[in-house]
Amino acid sequence: MKLLKDILFGVRIAAVSGTTNIRFNALHFDSRGVGLDDVFVAIRGTVTDGHKYIARAIEQGCKTVICEEFPEQLVNEVTYVQVDDSQAALAIMAANYYENPSRNLKLIGVTGTNGKTTVTSLLYQLFKKAGFKVGLISTIKIMVDEQEYPTRHTTPDPLVINKHLQMMNETGVEFCFMEVSSHGIAQKRSLGLYFEGAIFTNLSHDHLDYHRTFAEYRDTKKKLFDGLSAKAFALTNLDDKNGLYMLQNCKARKYTYALKSFGDYRAQILENQFNGQLLKIEDNELWTKLIGHFNAYNILAIYAAADLLGLEKLEILRLLSELENVDGRFQYFISKQRITAIVDYAHTPDALKNVLNTINTLRTGNENVITVVGCGGDRDKSKRPVMGHIASELSSKAIFTSDNPRSESPIVIIEEMEAGVEPQNTKKILSIENRRQAIKTACQLANENDIILVAGKGHETYQETNGKREDFDDFKIVRETLEALNK
Repeated sequence: MKLLKDILFGVRIAAVSGTTNIRFNALHFDSRGVGLDDVFVAIRGTVTDGHKYIARAIEQGCKTVICEEFPEQLVNEVTYVQVDDSQAALAIMAANYYENPSRNLKLIGVTGTNGKTTVTSLLYQLFKKAGFKVGLISTIKIMVDEQEYPTRHTTPDPLVINKHLQMMNETGVEFCFMEVSSHGIAQKRSLGLYFEGAIFTNLSHDHLDYHRTFAEYRDTKKKLFDGLSAKAFALTNLDDKNGLYMLQNCKARKYTYALKSFGDYRAQILENQFNGQLLKIEDNELWTKLIGHFNAYNILAIYAAADLLGLEKLEILRLLSELENVDGRFQYFISKQRITAIVDYAHTPDALKNVLNTINTLRTGNENVITVVGCGGDRDKSKRPVMGHIASELSSKAIFTSDNPRSESPIVIIEEMEAGVEPQNTKKILSIENRRQAIKTACQLANENDIILVAGKGHETYQETNGKREDFDDFKIVRETLEALNK
């Protein structure tokens, strides 16, 4: 058991009722998990307010409550600690509870609209191939060296993060690569962590349902760089118009990478094909299995980060050439009918445009590009017509369908996508609510050498509707459908 006063170190405390010189079992912010002698942190969330569940937590045996506002009735023998910000308090307490594990490894945070999963996952791959014990905290999974753990959020809650970082300490992990989302930053999930470096990939239209304005979204991302120490490094995409903004007032050592500008790290695309691309990085040529301009940026960011972390440059290039694509990121196969099927996580306008532009650059012009795409429910509605416009403009045929509708009507979401389609493109679109049927239709419409893009869900193996998750794997479904049509 730990002492309460020890894990409160660094927390901004407004008032205390009771004693902090007591021992406790575990730390919780979900009242349903609270047990005897536990600490409950009441957080005001986007869906519910944890302060409503203080009484329940106490009934279940909680002896300490961390809250922003004391209840009207205080229970004897229960310690109440009033804080300015419960989310910030939880993050700091979680780090203290697990003995600040981020101090004992080199933790690299990656933020940006697109590319976070690819950059973190491939850095994990690269450093594993280089012989290091490595950790990964990403949208897809958490890796503690060789051991895999599931995750449901791009940036998990502070207890999950610090628990796995402590496991990394125990396993001897030297480097950890972590996606840091704008939601995670805004909700203080990464507060209290010590980052050895941070990487900015790009910034485009996303999450405006949560952040309200693009400026707020951008400034939230910037907080990761604002919190870096002078010993850390900050690596940013110079070709993105917000790249240098991330470095303003940043104390860390500053570095840039670019394809179009004169960055500290530069690359040039020499060849681009469906099976890979040839890059020139600092006078050295590199063949990589990852294709497209967006992946050229990802590869360059990985090269720069590995260099800043001390790997030898020629060794980095060798390892980069061996890296495999990340699940759900331009993941493709060619069927027996010579139809190319691509599954990609592209769920933002910029990501969808990048993928379709890459496909159109690689095609000869005789193939049809059939895009299956939807937009998530309970998320930024303003991007739906933009996604509809891009899909219909850059595809031969676009099929609008469900993504993860969540609590919204799939039909309404599709109608909002249709609103972005220009008159000359209306004949190019179909709307099919059932995603499985939409994928099947795309496969039936495709002829030899055509290209099918299934966008939006990528690595996800579920579809979420009205609070229920059902098994749904885009890559598996499109492959099985094409194989069945070949029989």
